[in-house]
Parts: sequence; C-alpha cells; structure tokens
Amino acid sequence: MNHSVDSSRRNLLKFIAGTPLLPLAGGLAGMVSSSVFAADLKASSVRFVPMAAPTLSNPAEMATTTVKSSMVVNYTDGSSKTFKLGYKPFFVTGDMVADGKGGQVLAGGYYDINNQPIMNSNGKQFFSDCPDGSSLLSLKDAKVDGVKGNPVFAVVQFEYTSRDAEGADMYGKLPSPIAILSLDQNPETGELSLVKYHNVDTSGVHGLWITCGASLSPWNTHLSSEEYEPDAFKAASDEQFQSYSKHLYGDASKANPYHYGHLPEVTVNPDGTGTVKKHYGIGRISHELVQVMPDERTVLMGDDATNGGLFMYVADKARDLSSGNLYVGKWTQTSGKGPGAGDISWIKLGHATSDEIKALVDGGIKPTDIMEVAYKDPNDASFTKIGFGGKPNWVKLKPGMEKAAAFLETHRYAALVGGTLGFTKMEGTTVNIADKRAYSAMSYVYKTMTDGSNDIHVEGPKAGAVYEHILQGGQKDSEGNAIDSDWVSTHMEPPAALVGEDLAKADALGNSAHADKIANPDNLKFSEKLRTLFIGEDSGNHVNNFLWAYNVDTKELSRILSCPAGAESTGLHAVDEINGWTYIMSNLQHPGDWESPLHDVVKDTLDPLVRANYKDRFGAAVGYVTGMPELG
Repeated sequence: MNHSVDSSRRNLLKFIAGTPLLPLAGGLAGMVSSSVFAADLKASSVRFVPMAAPTLSNPAEMATTTVKSSMVVNYTDGSSKTFKLGYKPFFVTGDMVADGKGGQVLAGGYYDINNQPIMNSNGKQFFSDCPDGSSLLSLKDAKVDGVKGNPVFAVVQFEYTSRDAEGADMYGKLPSPIAILSLDQNPETGELSLVKYHNVDTSGVHGLWITCGASLSPWNTHLSSEEYEPDAFKAASDEQFQSYSKHLYGDASKANPYHYGHLPEVTVNPDGTGTVKKHYGIGRISHELVQVMPDERTVLMGDDATNGGLFMYVADKARDLSSGNLYVGKWTQTSGKGPGAGDISWIKLGHATSDEIKALVDGGIKPTDIMEVAYKDPNDASFTKIGFGGKPNWVKLKPGMEKAAAFLETHRYAALVGGTLGFTKMEGTTVNIADKRAYSAMSYVYKTMTDGSNDIHVEGPKAGAVYEHILQGGQKDSEGNAIDSDWVSTHMEPPAALVGEDLAKADALGNSAHADKIANPDNLKFSEKLRTLFIGEDSGNHVNNFLWAYNVDTKELSRILSCPAGAESTGLHAVDEINGWTYIMSNLQHPGDWESPLHDVVKDTLDPLVRANYKDRFGAAVGYVTGMPELG
C-alpha cells in the first residue's frame, strides 16, 4: 500500500463522497491539499496508528496533553493515506473568556444559589481544575453573534475543584457549574473556535452535586450526572456536605441531600443559552455516564461506587425521562477467571414519575421515614445485612415505603430486594447499535468483586476492564413480567484486549499496570461510523493516563492521546457527524495530582513543568482531538 501523510479536507471529500463508512473530522484550519484522486475512490476502512507512551527522555511530553498518533484511511484501490492527529484546547480553566455580551467570564468559575461568584480564600473566584463530561451538538436555526461559520455548541460540566488557595481539600464542597460553549465551526476545515461561554443557571434545581461523566441524548440534550450521592443518613454530620451547603446557600444546614444524586438534563437554546432540569425517577445512585438506547426509552446505567449495581430505566414515552420503570441487575456468574463473566437478569424496583418523587423530597421526607439503618449487627432478624459503600449495613424497610426507598435510597433498597450490589466503580456506558452491544467500564475489579461477599467472585485485575453487554428483547423481570424494551443487557463479559494487566512490580517509570494496555477505564464512547470504541482512563496505576481507540472488528487497541502526568482523561465524546465533520472531544482534570508511590519517579522532574502549563496545578484543559479528515 502507498502510505503518505496528507492533510486534505474538502478535496478529499469530493473524491470519496458516497462511502458507507464515515463523515469524519475534527479538523485543523488551513490544511487543504491539492491532491487529486480517482472519482470512484472510496474508503474501505480506517484505523488508528498508536503512539508510544511518553517517557522521561522527553519530560515536556509527560507534562502536557501529547498526541503523536495518526489515523489511516484505506481505500478500495489498495491505497491508503495517513492523517496526523493533534489536540486543541478551547481554554484552560481559570482563563477569562468571552461571555457573548461584550464582557468576559471566568472559565470553570463557581457560583452560589444567587448566581454570585464563590470566593476562594485568596479573595479571588474559585474555578475548577476538573472539567468532565461534555457533549457536542448542533441546532436548527441556531444563531450566535460572532459566529462566522456554522454555530456549534458544547456543554461542559465541572466535577469539582481539588483544593483551595491554601491547599486544603475541596472535593465535593462546591456546587458544580455547567457551561454552554458557543463554537464557530469553519465549514472548510472543521476547526472549532470558542466564541461565547454561558453559565447555566442551576438555582432552580438546587445546584448540582459532583457532575462527572455525561452523554448526548438521541434528542440532542446533554445528560449530566450527580456522582456519589450524599448519604442522607449521615448528611447532618458530614463535613463535606455541610461545606457544600454553606458555599451554595450560605447556610451549612439548608441543603437537602435528597435533592442530589439524580440525573440532570441540559437543553441548549439556539442562542447558546440553556436550561437544566433534574429527573428524580431514574434512581438515586452514583450516576456516571448513562446511555440512552436507540428506542429513545431504555437507559443503561453504570454506578461509580463500591457496592455498585447495574441499573436500567425504561421510560414510558420516547424522549421523555419524566416517568418510567427502574430495574437493578442480578449477576449469575458464568466464569470467575480474571474479570469473569455473568448472565444478567433484572429485578423491578418500581415505577414513578419525577414529579411524585420530587414532591416527597420537597415535602420534607427524612431517611428515617423510609428505613432503619444500623452500622453494627443489631442481632434482630427483621434487619437484612447488605453491602453499602464497601461496608456492611443492616437495614429494615418501614411499612409502605417501597417507592420512596426505590427512588431515594436506591442503593440500599436494590440490595435489600436481591439485586447484585457488588460491582466496583462501574463508570461510563456506551452502545454499539449495529451489533446490538453495549460497553461498561469497570474502573477497578477488586474489593467487593473479589472478596466473595456477594454474587460476584472473580479474580481481578485492579487495573480494571471494559465489559461488553449482549442486548436483547423479549426479557422478563424477576416476577415474570415482560420488560418493554428490545435493548436489555443479558450477559456481561470483557473482550480480551480490554482487560488491564497488573504488574507484580512497578516498571522503571512507576507504572503498576502494563503501560501498553488499558488501566482503570472511565469514559467510554462508541463511534458507529468508525466502528471504534474510545476509552479514557482514570488510573492510579498509570503515571500518565491515556485515551485509547479499540476497533471492534479488527480488535486492535491503539493509544491515541496522553494526558499530563497526574491528570485524568475526561470529557470524552465521539460525534459521528456535525455538518459533515466528526469530532473526538477530550478534556483532562487535576494535572499534577501526584500519588505515591505511582509518581515518585517522575514528580520532581514534572512538577515544575505541570505547574507552568496549568496555572500552578489549579487549571485544566477543555478541548478536542484535531487532524482527522472529512470522509463524506
């Protein structure tokens, strides 16, 4: 084959129009080739050429986002072309960016319930070093001042900030901001440029709590998350939640824990503003990154917790998450080797509308109205022992409180009724529609998955795995009632290439998991056009976290991006087509978050470089992968 590097954009499209493969882009401006190809030339496949992991021989590459990968397009005449990839940040948090009103706003800045800036101990406004879930979308009749090409919108949420100006831990102590970016898409190159940054007003939903992963719904809204829901039984004495309430309301006791742990949905307006609502009927769990199936009713949900579960929601109506049935999965193990495998059946937890559950919360329901919880064995047969957050609880449901328990104490109730609450940090979930498969990232396969305390009893690895779900219709719940969905998970098992490998001894750089395999997968997104599963890491076992591409046909796993050391790969969103272009969105968070012994070898060398790149470790990047060609 003829492998040549070329950065063609529009010219390439002219000669491969009609290919069944992909409208793919993400492009860099000004990179148009005059190459001419045969008019019948068509793309037959694509693959990603991996990059090596950066090393201390070039510390600058370890201290920033580094992309040295490429994408190969193979054509039906046997030729191929290689396109070098890159990375473009829209901003680093803490930058001042245009607000669309002639002024500027602090990127990643925090606001209280009155939309007033929340101030740090140094007298300046807090901003996040942890941008996370993002969505990229376009709207009919969109119009934003300052956009010269095509208006495109990105929704970006900020999970938390790591520390205050004095270095004190701030995890979960501030209300999470969420922003809409108005972007100018160059029609000729696909390049995206930031024009306007708009903070979404979250006061109407009582603020947002630890917004982590996100997905784009089939109806073009941003499905957010509220991770590690506050434990309502302990909120009154929980310093973290009290600090959250203090920063949000100015009152440490005002926030109600039952207002958090739900699924927020953001709707973008054509002018680049937007609104948010919370769905109270989808389960109060550690929402990470949910996936709505093609029926636009079925939602498959991981649960980023120890003693987590696999959950499913089936809405009553398409494109409407305000009412439906909630289920928890039951794992029947078919293999215990490595990360194992299991068949999945489903227990119905209940049916509810968002409004009726919200009415319970607004009406002042207390956790002790729903159930009794003991943290030591009460030696009372009316209590049931369950696992909760890696520790035993003994619970007893109050009479008639099944619905309240199902939707407000979902973890405890799901365990009580026999669901498998033994997964450890099940993070992003995504769907492969053509093959009717879904994928869930199990960041760590350990603790409650390996200790024999529940239905799951597998071997590991601590480096985690990505499980593939077989999706089918015609399923019934544990009571024999039909589940009204054709997209129900019936089996979970990881492909061999998507299993991490623990090292018996750390390598020379400090990695405790094999550097050329995934470790602790987190974000997941599947591209139908590329036949590729993208995987972002949040690893305490890799010195640098990576973004990977896994071709489901060839089974090839390719490293395509390296985050700065100590940072997590976040904000992953693979978009098949916007005005003919395809994008891979990619953020990072908490660069230079040094862990010992993982970073002991590199810290002294990299710390000053990371500090110089990311505002003394207080900033982090929001951006996208560049350089991919348009393939019509």
